[in-house]
Amino acid sequence: MSLRILSIAPTSFFNDYGCHVRILEEARALQALGHEVTVVTYFKGNDVPRLRIIRTSPTPWHANYEVGSSRHKFAFDALLGIRLLRVLARNRFDIVHGHLHEGALLGGILARPWGVPVCMDYQGSLTDEMLHHGFMRADGKRERVWRVVERMAERSTQAIFTSTIHAATTLRAAHPDRRVEALTDGVNTHEVAPNLISPAERAQLRAQFGIGLDEHVVIFLGLLARHQGIQNLIDAAAMLKTQGHKLRWLVMGFPGIDVWKAQAQANGVAAEMVFGGRVPYLNMPRILALGDVAAAPKLSLTEGSGKILNYMAMGLPTVAFDTPAQRELLGEYGIYAPVGDTAALANGIAATMANAPLRAELGQKLRSRAQQLFSWEQRAKLMVEVYEWLRRQHSSK
Repeated sequence: MSLRILSIAPTSFFNDYGCHVRILEEARALQALGHEVTVVTYFKGNDVPRLRIIRTSPTPWHANYEVGSSRHKFAFDALLGIRLLRVLARNRFDIVHGHLHEGALLGGILARPWGVPVCMDYQGSLTDEMLHHGFMRADGKRERVWRVVERMAERSTQAIFTSTIHAATTLRAAHPDRRVEALTDGVNTHEVAPNLISPAERAQLRAQFGIGLDEHVVIFLGLLARHQGIQNLIDAAAMLKTQGHKLRWLVMGFPGIDVWKAQAQANGVAAEMVFGGRVPYLNMPRILALGDVAAAPKLSLTEGSGKILNYMAMGLPTVAFDTPAQRELLGEYGIYAPVGDTAALANGIAATMANAPLRAELGQKLRSRAQQLFSWEQRAKLMVEVYEWLRRQHSSK
């Protein structure tokens, strides 16, 4: 039976970074199983072929906003709620799938009059994200208020998907009366694979970034936010340069490129670090093919880390801070540093880069792990199973 699924995305979908990639790949995997998916999202963002996207009206006083926590998000979410009501009134849906806490809370409240069951897609703590972005200070009154809002959002739905096993364990303890399933991020290992480009094309692409064919390259591709550990990456580059290591650092993503370039300049590694900007999602494998070792210095203890799956599928040995989410993905084949320990991160990168046989072995094992454990098809089947359970629960009331 084909299901009609309404996906609430309280973000500027689609953009080329992790949260958006998860929303997109979930929708694609559900479509591949024959289900219909409609995404309701903010005004800004890129359209996706063969995916129905309905956008809010713009806010006239603030048209150009950045990703991340912002006071303007209150207005964006209000507009999203208005659009959601109109969409629910004019269409029939079998399931509402609310992404992030805002999506779950809007869906849990506004879909109730239409009798549509709602599930939540939990991708980390909303409060922790705001703390990382400097939106509020730790241990203050506002943090306590937002912790309460988080719990309200989680309790507004009967089923919760989490992007990590660690988060699923935590939420099961907090909400024993809810169904909580770990829906870890997936990757398409057919489209994201090593040897997609020829040696000649690799050399040409490297040259476009001012990188020689024989230079050793550490690569990062993702959101350039502080909680992603970009400052730690810059500090690690400076440490290794001081120690005499000759490495290049290809840092791809957005926003705040000028800020991070200035930090690299201040640390004396402007010549070693290339900040290449936004990478279209479909072009991501070709860019990752330019690296020899991948870095994953994410500092958040609650968010997923979908970029690591792309590193794994590309066969890139990966040096990461030892968070629960990153260890879940890399398993025994990751090179780990304690969270926030920049010196250990630098040492891990240097040791991995210096050992070519180890790099080849880890790359092969990580790709095999991605192929065996992290397909989107498996995840879509779990989603449909939970959807059907939700519908049975709802109809029995």
